[in-house]
Amino acid sequence: MSTFTASIDLPVAPASVPLVRRLVREVLRTWDAPHDREDAELLATELVANVVDHAGDGSFTLELTLGGAWLRIGVVDGSAVRPVVRELDHESERGRGMRLVAAISDRWGAEDHRGGKRVWFELAPVAAGEPPPAG
Repeated sequence: MSTFTASIDLPVAPASVPLVRRLVREVLRTWDAPHDREDAELLATELVANVVDHAGDGSFTLELTLGGAWLRIGVVDGSAVRPVVRELDHESERGRGMRLVAAISDRWGAEDHRGGKRVWFELAPVAAGEPPPAG
């Protein structure tokens, strides 16, 4: 199986959130990735929303890799502050993004990267017998 990679630098701005959703959708469609594309779009959107909410000005990099069976999506920004999976607060309108990432992804993590950090998640392909990814 081939390995595919893509990365794009984007501004830390609210408009980047829906743009990332569309980019992930189109890249995975082009790659014919056998993963749940809606999950990938949602989780990438959550990572970018965290950057917009917490990383300040500047830019971030969206990274996508399809290698072997695994899909890995990461976001690199200039803030060294790692994300936190918060306790569920039914009163708060925000703060559920990393809970979604932890619950839906097969693996996720954060690592130091050039004075900032990379937050990533991985998805396994949809199992045999499950509906095919939306396309």
